[in-house]
Amino acid sequence: MGRIRRSRTHKSQRDIHRASRTRARTRDLDQIQLIDLDPKNRAALEAQPLDFDKPGLAQHYCVECARYFESDAALHSHWKSKVHKKRCRALKEPAYTIEECERAAGLGREGKRTNVLMTGVV
Repeated sequence: MGRIRRSRTHKSQRDIHRASRTRARTRDLDQIQLIDLDPKNRAALEAQPLDFDKPGLAQHYCVECARYFESDAALHSHWKSKVHKKRCRALKEPAYTIEECERAAGLGREGKRTNVLMTGVV
């Protein structure tokens, strides 16, 4: 009886972790904001040449979500979905800059010490 109980408690945990580890990653928000939403790049992404390796021959592309769709109807239904609207809302916030990341890590201007304090010589 203990053996049956033990096998039921951890069912498919390994598969969940493996799926998250090997899932195809999409572009990050800062990459989309800085590169894809530029009007020149956006026009190039929306009018891509035929590519037989991508879904829908690369003709139905959502720039905000960086996803390809099989048909125009699938793309239009995606535009009405909650996932797309959340992504658009997240893209309206400003992107993180390198300076902001360095400040968060303690490497910015506020976190720097002078050489006098580091050496201990006053």
